[in-house]
Amino acid sequence: MASPLENLSGPGKSLQEEPPDAKEFAGLKRSGLARLTDATNAANSLEGRFDLAYNAAHALCLAALRWHGYRPANRYIVFQVLPHTLGLGPEVWRVLDQCHRIRNLGEYEGDLNVNEQLVKDLIKACRAVAAKLDTLKPPSGAK
Repeated sequence: MASPLENLSGPGKSLQEEPPDAKEFAGLKRSGLARLTDATNAANSLEGRFDLAYNAAHALCLAALRWHGYRPANRYIVFQVLPHTLGLGPEVWRVLDQCHRIRNLGEYEGDLNVNEQLVKDLIKACRAVAAKLDTLKPPSGAK
């Protein structure tokens, strides 16, 4: 029986199979963790902290998906497959999905409406992703 990730992969689908790459995995993880650290710096603007935390979450979620041997066709899919890549539940991926929608409104319509609680929730979700990602051994290159 095909896995949920396999069901989402193929021509015209949300995921494409691509062997994991240890260097890419390490780079995404390093970038995500650096941005997460910067997102917690209260000296940064609220919008800046949101942007840093969102991009940290995306990098870490992408690292998890790449570890499994897939590349996304769209940005948002890395959040939606968290139950399958890291075993994380809706308390994490719903926050990330909400932040993705808010990020898009800011990027494409100039309407970035964030508050302190949203940024705190995003950082908490990002830390949950980082903790689960730490349990994965660096990929060897095979799925």
